[in-house]
Amino acid sequence: MKQIEEIINWLNTHRENAYSIIRIFLGSILLIRAFIFLLDPSAITSLAGAQETYFLNSLVMATHLVGGLLLAIGYQTRIAAAIQIPILIGAVFFIHFQEGLIAAGQSLELSILVMFLLLVFLLFGSGTYSVDYYGIRKKELSAE
Repeated sequence: MKQIEEIINWLNTHRENAYSIIRIFLGSILLIRAFIFLLDPSAITSLAGAQETYFLNSLVMATHLVGGLLLAIGYQTRIAAAIQIPILIGAVFFIHFQEGLIAAGQSLELSILVMFLLLVFLLFGSGTYSVDYYGIRKKELSAE
């Protein structure tokens, strides 16, 4: 029982780690999604429909590639989240909304979750384990 209490106490004192882990995971998933679109352009066409142009497909892929990488390392996190939110809005309202909730692929729910997490990182920034945080700390130390 004492070991469980020690683990819970450690987890409680390291909550900031969870925030950074979620950011790294989200960025990595968006980066992987970009590589899927890069290696298989028909994947995004099947999601968005044939009426979508090559330009929009390329824009989605490039935004996920750059934004996912920046989120994963925690550099310019707010900007990385901000550039991806319009794409997720499009995914939620123009692509997956007609499927409805509790569809077989659960794409609407997943897109809403990703959009929500991007909003959190847009508002609150990157967290402790990030390039942004170390840049801020370096400025604070050099100002002293």
